[in-house]
Amino acid sequence: MAAMVAKRSLVRSCSRLYVLSQHQGQVCGYSSSTKHPYQGNGEGSSPTGHLTMTSSSKQLSTAEIKKIPDAEVRKSVFISQSNDVFTNLALEDWIYRHFDLTNHHILMLWINKPSVVIGRHQNPFSETNVSALERNGIELARRNSGGGAVYHDPGNLNCTFFMPRARYDRKYNLTLLTRALYREYGINAELSARDDIVLLGKKISGTAAKLGQPNAYHHCTLLVNSNKLHLGASLAKDNVEITSKATASIPSPIKNLVDVNRTVNIQQLLSAIGYEFLRTPATQLTDGGRELLMKQRGFQLINPTDKWFPGITELRENFASWEWRFGKTPNFSVQKTIQPKSASAGQEMKLKVDVEKALIKEISLILPNHEPIPVVSDMVGRAYNEDCFHGIAEALKGANTEHMQQAMGL
Repeated sequence: MAAMVAKRSLVRSCSRLYVLSQHQGQVCGYSSSTKHPYQGNGEGSSPTGHLTMTSSSKQLSTAEIKKIPDAEVRKSVFISQSNDVFTNLALEDWIYRHFDLTNHHILMLWINKPSVVIGRHQNPFSETNVSALERNGIELARRNSGGGAVYHDPGNLNCTFFMPRARYDRKYNLTLLTRALYREYGINAELSARDDIVLLGKKISGTAAKLGQPNAYHHCTLLVNSNKLHLGASLAKDNVEITSKATASIPSPIKNLVDVNRTVNIQQLLSAIGYEFLRTPATQLTDGGRELLMKQRGFQLINPTDKWFPGITELRENFASWEWRFGKTPNFSVQKTIQPKSASAGQEMKLKVDVEKALIKEISLILPNHEPIPVVSDMVGRAYNEDCFHGIAEALKGANTEHMQQAMGL
């Protein structure tokens, strides 16, 4: 680590040059692709000039890929120029589907406007208050990987590592990030048993992955200067009882990097992580220095449009669709105790709503020592959300208890 600290000046100078030069088409001596949109460079060529998978591409075996020496693997850092969460999720998916990563590893760095992103197998209503998010103008997105719910805003840096499935190594990626933090800022972050990055016992990064064939990606967050009040409010759940088999998030105390070092900023950190990635061999956590840096493909400013990535608009529309964000929710039920206004003291019942594919399937009342009693309502078949549930509860609370019992034959 002492050697890293001694080399900080080089990284800082490159970081400053990156910030100054990113609008000029050059990034610390590396070419930017901002002026070279896709123009049909031939079969197997991507809009960024990298190889893509084609029907004629040879699929190497896991053993063959593992035998490829580090010297034959090149690296690129892609910096998305979009702050739209659905566009960036689509860009991830496009690279994962189309790039030939056999001899080329990619780090994608991206920043989103305020949004909550849940894992592929999660229930959004168990992770946040969807109705409150909509009122506050915060997007709810579902990603293609597993893991828990996270909050994104301009104070959070997202990192996605792309590699062949045979070369997937989560600890390598996370350790690379901790090395960048130490080299640039002297911050001693560590990996937890759950593969989170923690600082002084608090979480600064969550992590998830998509493992396919032949490609894989691993992405994580880095809390730099995120609005913790908005983060907490955005991940606050509705006060109801939800029964679901969906993957549940594990809450953890969090910390921003600026809490321990006020000089940390997103652009400098982005550059430092990019250079750490480029100066590190593909499979070994050693420092290749400037010699390895100069052999890499460098930084590219990525414009995620159909002109660059044919079909990405359709991918974005899929990620932004109600069917993907909510319709993919595993079936669940919601319960809440209610007390009708005309009921005597202590007379309570429970409202239960069963939800299938995010649509209300059945509404029922549960009274002590009775089977669930179906409630006839035109809400059945409609999309579920918290406001809808509480609307049903308020309507039942205002009903006459005696009339309800007579109607139900009690």
